[in-house]
Amino acid sequence: MWHVSSSLSKEGLGPEKEAKQALHEAGQVLAQGGTVAFPTETVYGLGADAGNTEAVERIFAAKGRPSDNPLIVHISELAQLVGLVQRVNETERALMASFWPGPLSLVLPVKPGAVSPRVTAGLDTVAVRMPDHRVALALISAAGCPLAAPSANRSGRPSPTLASHVLEDLAGAIDGVLDGGPAGVGVESTVVQVGEDGAVTVLRPGGVTTEQLAAVAASVRQDPALQRAVGEAESPAPRSPGMKYTHYAPKGAMCVVQGPRADAVSARIAAELAAAAQRGEVTGVLSFDEHIGHYRADVAVSLGSLAAPEEAARRLYAGLRRFDEEGATFILAEACPEQGLGAAVMNRLLKAAGHHIIHVHEDAD
Repeated sequence: MWHVSSSLSKEGLGPEKEAKQALHEAGQVLAQGGTVAFPTETVYGLGADAGNTEAVERIFAAKGRPSDNPLIVHISELAQLVGLVQRVNETERALMASFWPGPLSLVLPVKPGAVSPRVTAGLDTVAVRMPDHRVALALISAAGCPLAAPSANRSGRPSPTLASHVLEDLAGAIDGVLDGGPAGVGVESTVVQVGEDGAVTVLRPGGVTTEQLAAVAASVRQDPALQRAVGEAESPAPRSPGMKYTHYAPKGAMCVVQGPRADAVSARIAAELAAAAQRGEVTGVLSFDEHIGHYRADVAVSLGSLAAPEEAARRLYAGLRRFDEEGATFILAEACPEQGLGAAVMNRLLKAAGHHIIHVHEDAD
């Protein structure tokens, strides 16, 4: 396995000779059916030729990913859509014009035989996006094919926002890693499906917010499954990654604390941490700057300011991994407002906690 670390950033490809050589080698590996982890603007992805079933199966094997969880296909130019999907409607074209390249995946009707059935999990649709990262776009071009690429981590673990996170999870299980430095957005793409009437349904919140979508589409709604706790009810195969399974989880037990009054939430977290310490737990807290000074925990991770949800998005996955590095066994996380990027952050927090929530009521002291 190789790990290429030059200045392969979103802004530029670093030293030209080394970058070209790295991208050429990675493209050859992918064209020959291998797997390569690479940076995008959201998180690091694990890529393979979307049309090669053996290659795609290597993604599932490396990640330990459930077989009914579909993959997102990444393209580098709009012309590649012609070979992938049957049609694109007016609203979908408007979304592409507004948000591609960028952190938006569109679930579209797949052309029969265009991708491996492992990519679609047997569905008649495929999720497609064009990443906003020069390394990712150059790699797709070098491979000469669209790339199926979920996050480059073991299934269920926090997604990787650094190449070192990829190596922690997948060293020895994949063919190589292109190191492009830290991911910019920090949470995965928003996944949407557009109805025949132009209504947009959000299947997974992410780097494009509901408010941004509403500025382009006439109607935007959340899929009801987003409000359902993991395991709450039997559901069919998910139409999008991130809809069905517990994801992003640290090894310790984690719970989200939520309530209408910040002071009551802080008091409850402080009390729960103290009780856990008495039990001999290694305690962790995931909090915003406005409150983090209220807590005594063995591992305290800041998500930045409540007023800047983009900071929380960038810090979240590295913070969850830090709890594992420091052996936290009991972790509490503050809930966050679900406006803008906060919706994606809250979605990931709840999935990391397996939807375990402590509700602090209005009359709490």
